[in-house]
Amino acid sequence: MNVFGVDIGGSGIKGAPVDLERGKLAQERHKVLTPHPSTPDAVADGVAEVVSQFDWAGPVGITFPGVVTSGITRTAANVDKGWVDVDAATLLGDRLGGLPVTILNDADAAGIAEMTFGAGRGRKGTVMLLTFGTGIGSAVFIDGRLVPNTELGHLELHGHDAEKNASTRAKDDEGLSWHHWAHRVQKYLQHVEMLFSPELFIIGGGVSRKADKFVPLIKGIRAEIVPAELQNNAGIVGAAMAAAGG
Repeated sequence: MNVFGVDIGGSGIKGAPVDLERGKLAQERHKVLTPHPSTPDAVADGVAEVVSQFDWAGPVGITFPGVVTSGITRTAANVDKGWVDVDAATLLGDRLGGLPVTILNDADAAGIAEMTFGAGRGRKGTVMLLTFGTGIGSAVFIDGRLVPNTELGHLELHGHDAEKNASTRAKDDEGLSWHHWAHRVQKYLQHVEMLFSPELFIIGGGVSRKADKFVPLIKGIRAEIVPAELQNNAGIVGAAMAAAGG
């Protein structure tokens, strides 16, 4: 069974049909740049452009980088503030010609995919997926059950949102070496571990493809640390799973 998934990020909007039996993209994904300003209408146009590249007429799952409750986007840390309290499910469904739309937090979607098909498969206890990109997203699972919309990238660390210091955007903007950035990620993980005591951290986002460059540099963490197996496709897969009711 194939269902379409779209992942809205701070820098790009990407999507593809997903084979839900295998947890893999059924076709090569299409990506467009996230518009700036990233207003609801502009992003909706980007989503429509992605979906239009495929002959698709079924349900569509869509991730959003913020809190989502009952199809309404409640926060907008890394996109235009115009997204706050928007009925995004209706907006995006209308823009897609009335296709059924399910919308959820982006890290939650990635976590759902990793817990089913990836690094969290079969793991009990407290598991945390953290996506490092434009910001830091989080998904928390307790014995496989999701605690939605945790948004732990906004924990205060050294007087600022943690993601301002430890996201990959911070690494790129400040020209940090892998060693320097890994030290910042370590401080963040130590803070999260103090609060939640997880058994497993799954590191997601595009940087998961380069986990060998920084994960071995992270010290002093009791929890196991592993890269996301689905890497940067996890959000697309999880979005499609949500649209299918999985």
